[in-house]
Amino acid sequence: MPIPFSVVRLIHIFTNNCYYMKTTISIDDLQSIWEKVTLLHHGQTYGGHEKDLKIEYINHIGSVVFEVFYALQQTDTFDGELTITCALLHDTVEDTEFTEEALTEIYGKRVAAGVLALTKNNTLPKEQQMQDSLQRIRQQPKEVWAVKMADRICNLYKPPYYWDNERKMRYIAEAQEIHAQLQEANPYLANRLLDKIEQYKTYLSDSNM
Repeated sequence: MPIPFSVVRLIHIFTNNCYYMKTTISIDDLQSIWEKVTLLHHGQTYGGHEKDLKIEYINHIGSVVFEVFYALQQTDTFDGELTITCALLHDTVEDTEFTEEALTEIYGKRVAAGVLALTKNNTLPKEQQMQDSLQRIRQQPKEVWAVKMADRICNLYKPPYYWDNERKMRYIAEAQEIHAQLQEANPYLANRLLDKIEQYKTYLSDSNM
């Protein structure tokens, strides 16, 4: 299976900025994790802002990693390896067949704890899942908080074409709650998230209000 083009950009950013990220993760480890994540998410797509537009899900994973790469350049105290690894793996338990046991065995307890905190508990009512996840994220290192903010930043670009204003407003409210609870982890990402929330409001349609 060909590796998506986004990996080229991912590796380029890493190799040109690794000094500033203060991370011990090697390029070989990064390549290995990326291949694992690409295979796990293979075939997954999400709806685009135009009808019939389907985007490969791995695009979202790469986007989250891009966000944390740049955040690491603004942060002296973060563990870059933990941040990047959790960003790469953040949806594997929730959206693929990858298990908690496999995650822990391959990547260790610290990464597993972060990824599991970022994973919604689908046994709860949907309206409780985000708050439950945020509570668990707040028990993790600030690097995990940063991944969640980066995740929502990347989900605040153009919404799927079929979302109505009610769905968009709920998404804005969730993003505001994420910002309120996690902003202290990383001022750079907190400001990025606020900016994206404001930009997202422009996607509200007058005809649906």
